[in-house]
Amino acid sequence: MNSSTICLLALACILGTHQNVRGTTTREELSLEDKDFCNGGLELRYPGLDISSCLVIPKDVRERISMEWAAPDVQLTSADQKKNYVFMMVDPDAPSRANPTRSYWRHWLLVDIKGSRLGLGDVEGTVISEYAGPTPPQGTGFHRYQFLLYEQGAGQVPKLSEQEGSSRGNWDLQAFVEKFGLVGPVASLQFLTQNYKD
Repeated sequence: MNSSTICLLALACILGTHQNVRGTTTREELSLEDKDFCNGGLELRYPGLDISSCLVIPKDVRERISMEWAAPDVQLTSADQKKNYVFMMVDPDAPSRANPTRSYWRHWLLVDIKGSRLGLGDVEGTVISEYAGPTPPQGTGFHRYQFLLYEQGAGQVPKLSEQEGSSRGNWDLQAFVEKFGLVGPVASLQFLTQNYKD
């Protein structure tokens, strides 16, 4: 092998590694339960990572997804243009998967999302809880960050009670869904990540 061939192979390896950051592959494996959570075609786009299936966040982007990147773009190409949707991001593993005493930490909640906009990748709606990126505490292992999309019934706009609004932790997601007659989830997606210093 001559030196130019070796240089080309090295360059191909570097470019291939870089493309994995944009893709959805990682060396760490998901459990079957975690793989099966993702359904319905929901897609997320962070500045350096596209997510369309369940995955473990690659180690080299964990700091960016926690500390630098704002809320992702969200798209459901099959969204019904005539319907409104509710979108939420939760961490069922707060403060850890082994001891989830603050489970279903609410990271993001939007209501009144137009299906016509969601189909184009615009999750604009009424913000109930501002986006808070995934920030698992050090030493708590992997957390699941779940994204759930529900159909919103006509004529009723979901809102948090005063008690729900006072804390993001221990949110009773199922009670919220039942109270406002949400249908679904019609689509769900999740990724796993841990503190970038671990």
